[in-house]
Amino acid sequence: MSEKKRKIFTGEFKAKVALEAIRGVKPVNEIPQQHRHMEMFSVGKWQRSQLGPERYG
Repeated sequence: MSEKKRKIFTGEFKAKVALEAIRGVKPVNEIPQQHRHMEMFSVGKWQRSQLGPERYG
């Protein structure tokens, strides 16, 4: 049985996607569809990391 390898995203890519979500360029649920092999959960996580803990407690 073959194992799936985790996709590793660069910090630059994560920042780009997070900024798209923050700016509201596209709805958060459409961003993963644009970039292959991404989960919507990742977008929210990266968005929170860009905004900082004071914003999301």
